[in-house]
Amino acid sequence: MAREHYENFPVASWLVPARVRPAVQAIYAFARVADDFADEDVHEGRRLERLDEWQGMLDDCFRGVAIHPVFVSLRAAVERFGLPRQPFVDLLAAFRMDVTRRRYPDEAALLAYCRLSANPVGRLLLCLFGLDAAQHAPQSDAMCTALQLANHWQDVAVDLAKDRIYLPADARQRWGVTEDDLRSRRVTDGFRSLMREQVGGARARFAEGRPLCSAARGRFGLELRLTWLGGQRILDRIEAARCDVLTRRPKLGPWDALVVFQRAVLWAA
Repeated sequence: MAREHYENFPVASWLVPARVRPAVQAIYAFARVADDFADEDVHEGRRLERLDEWQGMLDDCFRGVAIHPVFVSLRAAVERFGLPRQPFVDLLAAFRMDVTRRRYPDEAALLAYCRLSANPVGRLLLCLFGLDAAQHAPQSDAMCTALQLANHWQDVAVDLAKDRIYLPADARQRWGVTEDDLRSRRVTDGFRSLMREQVGGARARFAEGRPLCSAARGRFGLELRLTWLGGQRILDRIEAARCDVLTRRPKLGPWDALVVFQRAVLWAA
């Protein structure tokens, strides 16, 4: 199962050393299954129950008992790299929020969600690659939150179709953007201003996380730089579309990939 879920995980690429790759696969498989519980129609009506069962298997895993294939792989990663339990617990808390919460009143609430849904992955990667958590955790958290925000702003229309709105309610009110505007796909001047503000917030967090990309060495450092630059490029695409993320979904193409790769190779600390 870990291998089935691994294929689309961007961090677990050829840039990741072979000794670390199975652990990255296991972490992704754990998160992917939990995400399915929170999102896939087949689990409707039993989502929280399924997540609670997954939590129980996680607890067993950290007690040394693993039967499910995902947790067999995860247990091996925990033992080899000394992975902590809390990031996995935080991820499950975020998936529960995906089930129970579809609106965010302000930026503080949205960032609290990002701390659970995005930052734990970065903390785990610090462990896998032997980077000092005390020094680099704040940078990792900033970068992971920035990536999460970039994804949210890229997927405003996609999330809206699932009745999820990550744009903070107080910011929408400040710019005169109503839920009816969003549902009607009205790209008003207020909406463009709202999106420019949110893109700016994401860029500020990318800037906070940038030193981590310079500190990490080897192939993992290159992977981080590609990821950081790719997130920034998504924000570029949003701005190039004049912040219209309601009638289109900004995405990266082959040319963007070439630009990102070139900039990653030529990265200056």
